[in-house]
Amino acid sequence: MTASVDRASIGLRSPRGPILGALMLATGLIAIDATILATAVPSIVRDLGSYQQFPWLFSVYLLAQAVSVPIYSRFADTVGRKPIILLGIALFLLGSILCGFAWSMPALIVFRIIQGLGAGAVAPMAMTIVGDIYTVAERAKVQGYIASVWAISSVVGPALGGIFAQLDAWRWIFWVNIPLCLIAAWMLQIKYKEQKQTERHRIDYAGAVLLTVGLTGLILGMLEGGNAWAWISVQSALCFGIGIVALVLFAMVERRVAEPIVDLRLAARPLILTTTLVSLGVGALMIGVTSFAPAYLEGSLGIAPLLSGLAVAALTLGWPIAAANVGRLYLRIGFRRTTLIGMSIASVAAIVLASVSAWPNPWVLSLIAFVLGFGLGWSAAPTLIAAQSSVGWGERGAVTGMNAFARSAGSAVGVAVFGAISNAAIAQGAGPDDPDTIIHASVWVFVAVAVTALLTLLAAAFMPKDKVEDHSGEPAA
Repeated sequence: MTASVDRASIGLRSPRGPILGALMLATGLIAIDATILATAVPSIVRDLGSYQQFPWLFSVYLLAQAVSVPIYSRFADTVGRKPIILLGIALFLLGSILCGFAWSMPALIVFRIIQGLGAGAVAPMAMTIVGDIYTVAERAKVQGYIASVWAISSVVGPALGGIFAQLDAWRWIFWVNIPLCLIAAWMLQIKYKEQKQTERHRIDYAGAVLLTVGLTGLILGMLEGGNAWAWISVQSALCFGIGIVALVLFAMVERRVAEPIVDLRLAARPLILTTTLVSLGVGALMIGVTSFAPAYLEGSLGIAPLLSGLAVAALTLGWPIAAANVGRLYLRIGFRRTTLIGMSIASVAAIVLASVSAWPNPWVLSLIAFVLGFGLGWSAAPTLIAAQSSVGWGERGAVTGMNAFARSAGSAVGVAVFGAISNAAIAQGAGPDDPDTIIHASVWVFVAVAVTALLTLLAAAFMPKDKVEDHSGEPAA
């Protein structure tokens, strides 16, 4: 039997309400950024050029986010959550300003790295703080507040992106972050009084460097292979060779250091391993639709950016609606069953998307994307909270960081793989300006999305069975 939770004790008017409000605003920074850029990609390409390089706008952001999350998480377990989340907001602010002044696609790509480094601190720290100050049962309710941020952003983000694109003012996509960053930082500074534990940690810098080199080599090889150079070439061999060697060395280093950047010993626990794999797949699925659906609709049908943003809005609206209500479900039937239901829904939606994508229709795509997002919302939240609730304060930052790292890494590698598939199909066709070529390339991307969904469902099936009575008694820090 689950414990009842008084909503008045966790709402925005409760003693912890100001902190929750600040975290919601900080989360809003990342939520809007996740949806606002995709609808404006064609406009950015027309202004700065290089259609083949547009996947880099997402992959470098996600790569920077992925490799920085474990570093931030380790620092957070040492110096506390507050300094890290404030640093993340500052970096995100700097990156947004620079992106708004970008003069070329390479410059914009570089400035997106700075944004990604900021996002790597903001998103996981917000969820870590929630894990610190609320019990598992309370988090089931708090998730509704956090999900409302994503729900609002899912509508505001694509709409703003589409409006700025149609007005030929895509730079405001980045400048709109400036007031949000300033307000979020101010609220956290004055409202959040952290009581951190004074345990010292060592930062695994060697592991961080090897992880960055490894992921960068693989992503560079996948995005530029068959585009800037042939798949079978010296350049491809160097990229994949360096990437694989660096990741092998990374695994060896992580086994020996006292406090690894990605604790593979945590991954040895069945619950942590399976929830991490699910997060990896969720990240790839999310980016597969949000990054390629707008370009697919605009390139095949020639519709306005504002309308193409409906597909992104539908997916990111379905996610928070599910996440806001999933707490009631996993408190009744457990984390594993809830995740299986969510991934089953997402898998069916992904298969349908691959089946009908040869006939582009914005309304059909929006409906499918909503169902896909709903399934992902029923999968992402239970896996994160299951992992958090299995550890104490000293490991919660690392576990949350591993979960966030997996989702970011899944997104970074996913956009690289999907981008490689898209670029290969476009190279064999009549180019990025031909609607039939865009449709053909997008069909293969969505087939890859469906395969990813099925593999993620398989990972969820291996989650350990959990007891419902274990989800209501964890004390808050």
